[in-house]
Amino acid sequence: MANTLPTVELPSGVIECATYGPADSTLPPIVFMHGAVVDHRLWEPVAELLAERGHRCHVPLMPLGSHRIPWGPDADRSPRGASRLLREFVGHLDLSSAVLVANDTGGAVTQFALDEDPHFVRRLMFTNCDAFDLFPPQPFRLYFALMRQRLLLKPLVDAMRLKALRHSPLGVGLLLHDPDPDLTASVFAPLQSDARIRDDFIAFLREINPAELATVTARMSRVDLPVRFVWGRDDRCFTPEHGRRFASVFPGPDGEGARFVEIPGARTFVSLDQPHAVASAIAAFATEASNR
Repeated sequence: MANTLPTVELPSGVIECATYGPADSTLPPIVFMHGAVVDHRLWEPVAELLAERGHRCHVPLMPLGSHRIPWGPDADRSPRGASRLLREFVGHLDLSSAVLVANDTGGAVTQFALDEDPHFVRRLMFTNCDAFDLFPPQPFRLYFALMRQRLLLKPLVDAMRLKALRHSPLGVGLLLHDPDPDLTASVFAPLQSDARIRDDFIAFLREINPAELATVTARMSRVDLPVRFVWGRDDRCFTPEHGRRFASVFPGPDGEGARFVEIPGARTFVSLDQPHAVASAIAAFATEASNR
């Protein structure tokens, strides 16, 4: 991963941020939220396509395991703490008019942010992600339980140097169809090389509480923003049935609900499997938003 991302200093921590597209865009900005043990490159193919269409896109590199700037023991290293960091990022860059697009663990973090402030952004799009007590799904629930143990985390992530294991169901094999070996290797590098990053990740994993997220997801019924769901149809971790159940919680403006679209040929990382379909869905949603 390149070492040239700019940093943003926020009350809850210092993070890196990747930005794409024209700074003087008149279109609604897009903010992307990634999940655990991935970085901004999860969204890069989609962000680059949207940048070509004139959108300004922001991808904060959240401290969820593939970050390079330690969050530190003084921070609230929990899903709710990460949600505070997200809200601070949006506020710091004056992105309250943004479309926020979330994936995987980032969907859970986004729900915690909405629980604190249901209107911190203008529009929402969820791709395949945690909701209710599916936080995380199997087999990652077992794997995360092992990774919470300080003596086990480093040998577990060191084992991911082997492509066969890294691309198996214990790695990213269930999450996308055609993994890029260089990308999948590099997202584990911070955990492999930096004890401070491992400490951050252990602290975050120990704060994951499926029952707490189930309560928060139910409260999404008070979020009356326009919401879209763009869901990888082939996902066995976050199935379309799970996604439709999640979508049904949101009332939408004037009780119109949340529109749900399945993307064929895509798993959890729908942005890598089908970037053109995701970019088109975001652009259409953002344009619809700007015309209201």
